[in-house]
This record gives sequence, structure tokens and C-alpha cells, in this order.
Amino acid sequence: MITHLIERGETVATAESLTAGLVCATLTEVPGSSAVVRGGLVVYATDLKAKLAGVDEDLLAAHGAVHPEVAAQLAAGARERCGATWGLGLTGVAGPDGQDGVAPGVVHVGLAGPDVLTVRTLDLSGDRASVRAGAVAGAFALLGEHLA
Repeated sequence: MITHLIERGETVATAESLTAGLVCATLTEVPGSSAVVRGGLVVYATDLKAKLAGVDEDLLAAHGAVHPEVAAQLAAGARERCGATWGLGLTGVAGPDGQDGVAPGVVHVGLAGPDVLTVRTLDLSGDRASVRAGAVAGAFALLGEHLA
């Protein structure tokens, strides 16, 4: 993924809730990542999704933090606020308990980029660590599809 971004002269940024920076941390484990990773927003608290990433407060009030449109707005916010070509936004429930009526394992991954704004919903199983790892893999898969 890092190699593809370097070859294309493009950059990436994240706005993460349930993964709390794990996507950005995983990206920066790769040598050369500093050329393409602009940064990330950890917006674990619901109010920070609005304050830092620009998610619509009315959307959060109406649907809660775990919603596909929230993921899309997180992705767009990461892209805009960090000045990146691509933005990834993740929200979901890692468990063990549900949140706002959403079951553990439900994850929404948003991607914002040149002429792209899309969301993929994942239904992951396993413990908290497994759900978070699956969310990271899902984010990379979604970005990778658009870089291919």
C-alpha cells in the first residue's frame, strides 16, 4: 500500500474511532511511510468526531457514532483536515458490549479520495482485538482496491 501511494505521488490520513489510531500506526510501521502518511485523528469520544473531524452534530445526535454516514464524514474530514489525497474513516463497535443499539463486530469503513466517497460495512466476529484487527484489514482492503 505504501509503495503504491509513493509510486502515485499520493498521501493518506485517518480519522479513527474504534481503532484508536491503529490504522495510522500500522501504516507507519512500513519504511518510507513518512513520504505518504499525513497523519491521523483519534476521535474515540463522540463529541470529538464533530470537533476534530467535522462530522455533522445532527447526524451524531440522530444516529449515534456508529453509522455509515459517520464513517464517510470521518474519511472526508481526515482528508480535508490533514491535506491528504485519501482519507480513511472508521467507526464501529469492538465489544464486548453493543453501543447505541449496534452489536459488537459492526464496523463502518469510509474512504474519501479523488472522485470517491464510499463506505463499506463489515460484520466481524471474535474478541475486541480481533474486531479491531479486522477493521484495520478492511480499511486497507478498501483503500487498496481504489489504488489498484
